[in-house]
Amino acid sequence: MADRQYDLGDAELEVLKVLWDEGPGTVRDVLSKLHDAGRRVAYTTVQTLLTRLEQKRFVTSNKTGLAYVYRARVSRDRVTRTRLESLLSQLYDGAAGPLVLQLVRSERLTGEEIEELQRLIEHYERDTGDAGSNI
Repeated sequence: MADRQYDLGDAELEVLKVLWDEGPGTVRDVLSKLHDAGRRVAYTTVQTLLTRLEQKRFVTSNKTGLAYVYRARVSRDRVTRTRLESLLSQLYDGAAGPLVLQLVRSERLTGEEIEELQRLIEHYERDTGDAGSNI
């Protein structure tokens, strides 16, 4: 399944995000959420994207009444991890530290995100006995 993560196009990812955020839904449900987000796509386009995602085994469907109901088959976390591993491999030879440093330097973090990062560093230091020199 990991290799299939690379096959996700931008439009497919948008549709998958709707299923992650809203839960199972019909083509019309997904279309409505995409329209609410300002994305103007046709019903048949969403139907094609969901069919493609099902063929790639990212979603599953079952027919309830007159319409198929689609649900995410893979978690957001799994897709995120796989895509990050690919990015790390492509840009940083698999090393996470430079990516984290780049993100912290170039992106604005909220106070809550900074606190979470501090907790993760403290947890890492407790578990490894490392003072943070190789995070």
